[in-house]
Amino acid sequence: MAAYRLFGAETSPYSLKVRSALRYKGLAFDWVSRSASNEAEFRKSAATPTVPLLLSPNHAPAQDSTLILAALNAAHPEPEAVPEEPACAALALILEDYGDEWLNKCMFQQRWGQQPDRDAAALRVLIQLNDGKRPRAFKAPAKQIASRMLARLPLVGAEPDNAPTLESSYRRFALRLNTHLQSHLFLFGGRPSAADFAIAAQFQQMLTDPTPAIWLKDRAPFVVAWCEHMEDPKPSGGYQPLEELSATLLPIFEGEVSRTYLPWTFANAASASREKKRFSVTLDDGLFEQATQAYAARAFASVRADVAARMGDPALPAFLDAAGALTYFQQ
Repeated sequence: MAAYRLFGAETSPYSLKVRSALRYKGLAFDWVSRSASNEAEFRKSAATPTVPLLLSPNHAPAQDSTLILAALNAAHPEPEAVPEEPACAALALILEDYGDEWLNKCMFQQRWGQQPDRDAAALRVLIQLNDGKRPRAFKAPAKQIASRMLARLPLVGAEPDNAPTLESSYRRFALRLNTHLQSHLFLFGGRPSAADFAIAAQFQQMLTDPTPAIWLKDRAPFVVAWCEHMEDPKPSGGYQPLEELSATLLPIFEGEVSRTYLPWTFANAASASREKKRFSVTLDDGLFEQATQAYAARAFASVRADVAARMGDPALPAFLDAAGALTYFQQ
C-alpha cells in the first residue's frame, strides 16, 4: 500500500488539485474514488462530508486543499512548488485563492446553473457514487442530484442574478491566461505553483461541462493544453523572474483579479468580521450579492498575512500597485 491515500472525485476540483500536486512531487499514493462502497471508510477519518481527504501514516487526516499543498511542500521540498522570488511567491498565493474561492463560483454556476450542463453533471456524479456504473434506474436519482445542487447555488454566490458576472469573469480571465500561457509553460515559468494546481483544477472541471468546454476549446486553446499538462505536471526549467512575466501576468491581475475577486473577497471578509449573513459589492459588471462565506474570509486573512510578510521585496508592492490591487493588502 502507498504511503498516501487520497479519497477524491473526478467531479471535485479540489480533489484534482491535490492529486496533481501528489503526482508532481512524485509521491506514491492510492486514489480512492469516493463511492457508496467506501463511504463507511471515508467517514471514519473525514471531519467534513466533502473530498478531498488525504490520509498518511505520519500526519492527521487532511481535507483543506490549500493546507495539504503547503504540508506537501514542507515535507517534500523537491521538486519545488513555490517560486523563489518573494513577489512571485505572494502572487501565486493570491492566484491560488482566486482559483479556490472565485473561479470555483464560475465553475459551479456553469455546471449547475444551466442546461444541458446540470443534467450531464448529475449523471456523472451518480455514476461515481455507484462505483463507476450507471444504475438501471438512473433518471430519478440523477434528477434528485441536479435539484439538490441547483438549490446550493445561493450558498456559493452562484445564484441567477450573479450568473452574467461570473460568466464574463471566467471568460475574461481565460483569455488573459491564454495569452500568458503562449509564452510560459506554467504561471510562473518552468514549473508549477499552488496557483497552477488551483486554477487548472477549476478549468479541468469546466472542460467536462458542455457549455464552457465548447467556449474554452474555441477561444483558449493554450489553457486547454495547460490543463491537460496539469493532470501530471513535470518541471521543465526553473521559475522566471517577475520582470520576465509581467508583460502578460499583469493584465491577468489588472484586467480580472483586481476587478472581481479582490473587491469581492475584501467585502466578504468585512461582512464576516461584522457577523453579517449577507453582503453586496459593486463590481465592474454590476452589483454582486450573496451569503457571507466564513471560510473564504479566513482564507483571505491568511493570504493577506503571507503577502504582508513578503512586502519587503519592492517588486511586490510595485506590481500590486500597477494592478490596482495594493489597497487590498495594506494594513
